[in-house]
Amino acid sequence: MIDFRRSMFNWKSYPWYPDAFYKYTGGFVGTPGQVYQVRFNIEATCTIHDEKSGQTTELFVGAPCRTEYTIATRNLFQVPSAEFRFAWSHALRLQIAARPSDEPEKSNTAKLSDAFQAHKTDVRSFSDVTELTTVREIGEATLANDLLNARSTYQDSTRGLTVTIEYPVNLINVNTDDDEFQVCTGPVIVPDLATWDGQEVQRVFLAHVAFTHFDHVEFILRREVEAAPQERTWLDQPRGRDRWELRDPEQRPPNYPPVRPRPTVYNETWELPAEFGSIITLCGPAATTMPTASCPGVTLAPLPL
Repeated sequence: MIDFRRSMFNWKSYPWYPDAFYKYTGGFVGTPGQVYQVRFNIEATCTIHDEKSGQTTELFVGAPCRTEYTIATRNLFQVPSAEFRFAWSHALRLQIAARPSDEPEKSNTAKLSDAFQAHKTDVRSFSDVTELTTVREIGEATLANDLLNARSTYQDSTRGLTVTIEYPVNLINVNTDDDEFQVCTGPVIVPDLATWDGQEVQRVFLAHVAFTHFDHVEFILRREVEAAPQERTWLDQPRGRDRWELRDPEQRPPNYPPVRPRPTVYNETWELPAEFGSIITLCGPAATTMPTASCPGVTLAPLPL
């Protein structure tokens, strides 16, 4: 099981040089030729296993930040503000979906080797874990403030793929008198298996996950929404620097101005019923993406703080 507190992604940028049109390319406010390095925690992982070929692909999602000016002395946050969150495999930077699962999007994936001068995915694991198999064990571990991870697994029987998502249980409810619990936590990523090419997926969905029994798990997916016109007046108004300020107002790039950040909501839900040790048909949405499911598991990871 993964120790998410100590698992990181690091990258080293290529030297920065000004854009032909925009003054603050990527939000950077330094001088030409400068290089910077970034580190953030891994928040959840996902593996896709191809039962026929034996191919296993690992996916990751990292801790977010608000869009910023890097590295400034003042006016650090970009307004209008967006969330920067990074999803990746060992080879690619992945697209985090802005649309629902039944709407395809133009892919904006990139090779990590093209995006960064250097990068490293550093996954740390616990040396000793105990699997929890009863509700009472989960309740006791919760009240003891033990560290908890969960794994949720489902299968796409049409494509012959098994997906396993691992994540820390950052929030859990328990009722020990009646042997009840509810995990409701996130974020996690679930893959858009419609974009699977035998090696990689191009798109993932940012989601939260919940379950109250071992035979059922639910995901709620994030998407962008359009703000009302009267709200866009203040939402799109820059404060301080303008992320899209031009170097020369008379020289505009194609398709100027770019779209300002849109608000996001969690709205689409996937419900996956299952039984221990078996695969059953999905009774829910997006059958092309998630046709069948198997049971989630909860694992205790009692590593000393």
